[in-house]
Amino acid sequence: MNIKASIRIEALAPEFSDAVAALADVLDLPLGEDADFALQLGDAGLQLQELGADAAGPVRVDFLEGAMAHRRQQGGGAGQMIAKAVGIQSGIRPAVFDATAGLGRDAFVLAQLGCDVVLTERHPVIAALLADGLQRALLDAEVGPIVQRMHLKKGNAIELMAAWQGEPPQVIYLDPMFPHRDKSSLVKKEMRLFRPLVGNDDDAPQLLAAALDLATHRVVVKRPRKAPGVRGQTPSYVLEGKSSRFDIYTKKALKLRD
Repeated sequence: MNIKASIRIEALAPEFSDAVAALADVLDLPLGEDADFALQLGDAGLQLQELGADAAGPVRVDFLEGAMAHRRQQGGGAGQMIAKAVGIQSGIRPAVFDATAGLGRDAFVLAQLGCDVVLTERHPVIAALLADGLQRALLDAEVGPIVQRMHLKKGNAIELMAAWQGEPPQVIYLDPMFPHRDKSSLVKKEMRLFRPLVGNDDDAPQLLAAALDLATHRVVVKRPRKAPGVRGQTPSYVLEGKSSRFDIYTKKALKLRD
């Protein structure tokens, strides 16, 4: 993973200065220096703002409003392709490890559908955005019970899988960032920020191998529809949609638990 962009941290109002100073120490971020991005704390929570000319608007993790609220209310339930990919069926809600959580959107969908989801994000700033979004969502009467099924672990997923404690996940979910030429996948504001911030997941083959070693039932890899697959084992089968697909590596069938 190549980190190419610089980040500073700042308060959007004086009352957040102490919290920002503490977070700066935790994340090892400078205060008030020239940078490509600013991690900002304000009334709406933590957000990442691109700096400079033609900068996109801020990105924050928000499970209560906007796109996530729409998907929660209108998402299609267990008929969604992601639900089929992880093996959700009548009476079956597998335990999932989302090893590349990003902003937590797919993990939230799975938690809403009833799965217990452990998720990790190795970039510390993105993990901080995710932790902030989860903390705020816990206070909401409707969304709180959903995010209670989401358990954030900070760190490198390959290392976490190698040293996994307790019962292993039934399903491991991967959405690695690859270099490819499908320009349509880069139009989202989040992708515009994430690409220079985190680079590419060059260790995706190692990530897949670690997932296949740990998962008890299946590994699911989400990809843009025309993007190359992960080097290594061939998927057992593929679910393909209009813009994305899921490469599915099965180990054994998911069944109702006793």
